[in-house]
Amino acid sequence: MRKTQFFNIKNAMGFFCLLAFIPISSRAQNAAYTQLPLTDLSAFKTPPQNWSIAGSVKGNLDKPFEKQAGQGILVNQPNQKKNEDIFTNLEHGDINLDIDFMMPPGSNSGIYLQGRYEIQLLDSWAKDTLTSQDLGSVYERWDETRPNGDFGYEGIAPRVNVSRAPGLWQNIKISFLAPKFDASGKKIANARVIRIVLNGVTIIENAELTGPTRGSAFPTEAAMGPLRLQGDHGAVAFRSIKYNTAVTSTQYDPDAPKHANIVETPVFVEVKAEPVIQRSFVNFSGKMISHAASIGYPHHLNFGYDLENGAMFQTWRGGFVDATPMWWFRGDGTSRALGSVVKLNDAPPLAVLNADNAAWPDSLNIDYRPKGYELDKQGYPTFKYIAAGLTVNDKVSLSPDGKDLTRRVTFNGTAQANLYYRVAVAKSIDAIGNGMYSINNYEYYLQLPKGDVKPVLRTTATSQELLLPVKDTDKGATLEYSMIW
Repeated sequence: MRKTQFFNIKNAMGFFCLLAFIPISSRAQNAAYTQLPLTDLSAFKTPPQNWSIAGSVKGNLDKPFEKQAGQGILVNQPNQKKNEDIFTNLEHGDINLDIDFMMPPGSNSGIYLQGRYEIQLLDSWAKDTLTSQDLGSVYERWDETRPNGDFGYEGIAPRVNVSRAPGLWQNIKISFLAPKFDASGKKIANARVIRIVLNGVTIIENAELTGPTRGSAFPTEAAMGPLRLQGDHGAVAFRSIKYNTAVTSTQYDPDAPKHANIVETPVFVEVKAEPVIQRSFVNFSGKMISHAASIGYPHHLNFGYDLENGAMFQTWRGGFVDATPMWWFRGDGTSRALGSVVKLNDAPPLAVLNADNAAWPDSLNIDYRPKGYELDKQGYPTFKYIAAGLTVNDKVSLSPDGKDLTRRVTFNGTAQANLYYRVAVAKSIDAIGNGMYSINNYEYYLQLPKGDVKPVLRTTATSQELLLPVKDTDKGATLEYSMIW
């Protein structure tokens, strides 16, 4: 077995340019958005019966979601009767859209710009190969006069898969330029998708639309048209539908870090067949983590680990890391995640709580000595440290199907009284059955296995915490949980 100590780090440099995150221009970001009202269905033309308004939606990893009464969420639940798409009263030309959506497992829907050009919504979670029928794609056009097998054409697949698991809320931002016509009605410019950003990552840029995609509600193009949401295929919920018309084709954000604009060959670290560990500084929620390790796994699942306190502070899907700041000009030693990030917390996960209402410490309240990490034969690290007199091994493993990360922490020694391990801290933590928890209202799932360790869910002044007591360590205690997103 290969063994690597604290400062003997495995680095890998490569180029992953296609996956660079390029934000929507500052003009589009700063322009005010109008919220489509979802208190009732009055914003839509003759709403079909399969559409309704709800107050909340309970997601599920492997079952249909459940809606609850109230306002603020548009829900499509197809039934055995006639299922139809829904059209807004709003007619739009150029538009920036910002939409939150949730899909149950296996579901299929779509957002039709002007009722004509479909941006696909699909459960594409953890797929390695994407097509123009996956989440965030520009759906293909269709012509049955073309040769057999070539009816579909001009669809555009996302450049990277950052889809989240079924039953979780996701976000898509679309910048669209409508087709342009002269005074006689002749088209003089094709429609164009300037950019699609899925869950914070740019997945499509500068896509020209020569005509309506398959399933268009109208046979011809026009300067204006309604927003259309597909309802005849699968269930979908929309929590927020915002828009403005301040569309710009500016490719780069002038407020982005300078290296993103002027470095000819940015340095991206790529993960291929085996794990990669990149040591650097990481800016995280206003603080600098000086002993950070970014770990990239196959299937585009990655996480950040703080070697100074044993915290897993973020996870992400998509590209691995942008190491350009480490090398540009004199370099500042930082790198950043390239994919769709779920921020966790950089406080130490292990602490002694002398009272039930004692606040979780922001810094270590126990002795902590890092001991580096070991790599197994596949290159997966096990982080090692001594804390509170215990020898701790901390390993985060990738599931065989590439869908989630499982963290297994083992303790050996004599545990102090009232020693706890914090597996989650969030604004909301809700038990949804069979050891599964929704974190931050379906931002991600946390799965606890069945066992003898009873979790403690407690509420503080600002958040909720899910804790596991650390006991029986003289026998080699193990705590385990999975993160699914």
